[in-house]
Amino acid sequence: MTIAVIDYGMGNLHSVAKALEHVTHENVVITRDPRRILGATRLVLPGQGAIRDCVGELERTDLRGLVDEILTRQDKPLLGICVGQQMLLERSEENGGVACLGFFKGSVDRFPNDMRDAHEQRLKVPHMGWNVVEQHHDHPLWAGIDNREHFYFVHSYYVNAADDAQVFGTTQYGKVNAHVAIGRDATFAVQFHPEKSSRAGLRLLENFVTWTP
Repeated sequence: MTIAVIDYGMGNLHSVAKALEHVTHENVVITRDPRRILGATRLVLPGQGAIRDCVGELERTDLRGLVDEILTRQDKPLLGICVGQQMLLERSEENGGVACLGFFKGSVDRFPNDMRDAHEQRLKVPHMGWNVVEQHHDHPLWAGIDNREHFYFVHSYYVNAADDAQVFGTTQYGKVNAHVAIGRDATFAVQFHPEKSSRAGLRLLENFVTWTP
C-alpha cells in the first residue's frame, strides 16, 4: 500500500508527505516516476505558486497526460491541495487566463481588490491565515471534523465550481463564498492546507488514507 505525492516541481511536497506519515503506516513517497504513480493505491496532487507555472511544470515533466488518465479512470482516491485544487477546474483568471485540467466544471477567480468585511473593514488579498470552513454537503473526508472548523489558507484566487452537488465545503471571505472543498467520484480537492491545519487537517488526511470511494 503506497501513497504517492506527485512531484512535478511545484508544491509543499515534504510537509504534505510528513503530515501523511503522521496519520498512516502506509508507505508515503514523493515521486514523478509514472510507474510508481500508477502503482500507488492513493495519490496526492499538491500545488503552490502561480497556476501557469504549475500547469507548465506538469506538462514539462510529462505528467500532464498521466494525471489526465488518472482523472479519467477514477480507480483510486486522489486528493488535490491548494493550486492542486485549482488546476482541476476548467480555467483560471490568473496570469491573464490559463486553461486547466477541466475535471470539474467551473473557474478560478481572483478575489476583488477592495475586499471588505461585515464591518466595512478592508480585507487583505491574499487571503492568508485561519478561516472557518462550512461543510456544504456530507462527505467521508469530513468524518470526525466539526462543521465550521478552522483551516489554514494562503491564496489570492478561489474556486467557483459550476455544480453545487460537487461543492463539499465553502469559506466566506468578504462577500465571496469560495468553494474550498470539492469532490467528484474518487477525487477530493481542497484550497486550504491540511498539512498546516493542526488537528482538523490531520483528521482530514487520516480520513483520506482510509477512504474507499
